[in-house]
Amino acid sequence: MQTSVIAPDDPRAPDVRQLLERHLALMNAQSPPEDVHALDVDGLVDPSVTFVSLRSEGVLLGVAALKQLDATHAEVKSMHTAEEARGRGVGRALLDHLLGLARERGLERVSLETGSQPGFAPARALYARAGFAECGPFAAYLPSPHSTFMTRVVDPRLAPAEDLVPTPPAPVAERA
Repeated sequence: MQTSVIAPDDPRAPDVRQLLERHLALMNAQSPPEDVHALDVDGLVDPSVTFVSLRSEGVLLGVAALKQLDATHAEVKSMHTAEEARGRGVGRALLDHLLGLARERGLERVSLETGSQPGFAPARALYARAGFAECGPFAAYLPSPHSTFMTRVVDPRLAPAEDLVPTPPAPVAERA
């Protein structure tokens, strides 16, 4: 990757909005409507959400968000890498950045929901490499055969690489 910068961004910016529209279209193409949990622009400007982008030489390559669920728990939302930038480490850089934010905020756990379909396999692999393990539904999610729930512990006392030991899987809720 060339010089890249991860920084807070505005989901209403034209290039960001275009990438988010592609993200939502992809999610809707791969999952039934009731199992598309990606946030739209209004959801991403909520005060509980920290939205960031990764740009290289000013070009938008990816976006991600961290939604605060409570005082100790946050959720990864709206992770998306532009198709032309896939395989270049953009997703991992964004995920590491979100985990760093969680650590700085003293959070204990970060969770996420992603699809269980084959098209989501690269995302699940990325999350597993970053120490996430499957768990049951959290927050307001319901069990679904189209969703994979994952979580990991974040220890603010450790350096970023030290807490990457995968957490043992929590019991997975029975899938319908």
